Amino acid sequence: MRVSTDPTCLVPPSFAQSDAMSEATEILFYHLERQTLERALPRLVEKSLERGWRAVVRVGSAERLEALDHALWTYRDDSFLPHSRDGGGDVANEPVVLTGANANPNAADVLFAVDRAGIDERAGYARVVYMFDGRDPDAVAEAREVWKAVRDAGEPGTYWQQTGEGRWEKKASTEAKDGNGED
Repeated sequence: MRVSTDPTCLVPPSFAQSDAMSEATEILFYHLERQTLERALPRLVEKSLERGWRAVVRVGSAERLEALDHALWTYRDDSFLPHSRDGGGDVANEPVVLTGANANPNAADVLFAVDRAGIDERAGYARVVYMFDGRDPDAVAEAREVWKAVRDAGEPGTYWQQTGEGRWEKKASTEAKDGNGED
């Protein structure tokens, strides 16, 4: 088990420190328990932009797209995250695109799948971040099924859960030799 040593850190150490892009798509599962998606997602997107990566945020509903659009503009008083909605103007040049489609309209490096959006279409991404609400039993059950599929396919995956302080703690890996990759 790995925990961030920075108590204010909302990003797992592997996300913040890994610079190499591998050929296999790395899949990170984020189990939200202490923060809302609108609070946790902007920090992760911000870290992606700091690395020079482009991002796609794939949503499961029009309502969630609207909420995240607002959250990315207003999540901090002193900053905003530049982004666009898919279908709105020249999204190919945008650093972040919000979409409900299985598309990569801005040739992004990282896909954030939220609100139970699927990750079946992940070719071309270096990293997929699958975020799910731990207070929603259906979302948790669906995330378990996705985790099993990733593990059974032999794909690299890690599972991160929020601590009581809002930090991220690594709970499992699909490549673990110590049994943490099991259900």
